[in-house]
Amino acid sequence: MTRLLTAAALGALLLPALPARSFDIGAMSDEERAAFGQAVRDYLMENPEVLVESITVLEARQAEAGVQNDLALVQAHREALFDDGHSWVGGNPDGDLTMVEFIDYRCGVCRQFAPEVFDAVEEDGNIRLILKELPILGQDSEMSGRFAVAVLQEAGDEAYQRAHDALMALRGPATIPALEELARGIDLDPAPIIARMTSESVTDVLRSNRQLAEAMAIQGTPTFVIGDQMLRGVPRAGVAATIAQIREAG
Repeated sequence: MTRLLTAAALGALLLPALPARSFDIGAMSDEERAAFGQAVRDYLMENPEVLVESITVLEARQAEAGVQNDLALVQAHREALFDDGHSWVGGNPDGDLTMVEFIDYRCGVCRQFAPEVFDAVEEDGNIRLILKELPILGQDSEMSGRFAVAVLQEAGDEAYQRAHDALMALRGPATIPALEELARGIDLDPAPIIARMTSESVTDVLRSNRQLAEAMAIQGTPTFVIGDQMLRGVPRAGVAATIAQIREAG
């Protein structure tokens, strides 16, 4: 479609000899339409860089529009993002910059970059980190997310961080026996946590996270919100470098 639109625009410039009405493609005769197409083809064959340049400009404009739309989404959902009352808050709770990460414990990219996220937060020292469970990869994701939320509700922040790290390292299926063993491995009594996993309080958290993700057009993990910037996926420059860039821009 991009190429067709570009070709049409070029064609209009290449046919000055045709009557003005000919620039309405629908009003062209068969002969005019054939001349139009041939002129566009000849020009693009001789100057292919024009098409490349026009596509590059269009993609840049679309990217900027996407950035502006994401800024508006963050502003519209600030309370749910930064102060929902149910998500784990780590790093520096009084930090001057808040970073939110939507995670799925069965997401390979989330697992790979989890240490980098925590290292960047620790190195900076002034970041408030919020984690939101968004289980989207099936039953194991759902079980892991429920377990993490249940740990937070039942045992508190420190236990949650231990559970988070253990879930990121869990390689087998997130079955009840596996989660019970995981709980014991981080010095937690598994019984109340497993019982809470199916509670309405845990379901409400996951439901709220999914509704927020849907409202913000988040379709994958990890997704970050750092300050007022939304990053769909792992930042190309790396987490720490991106944090530094956002600080400098702010």
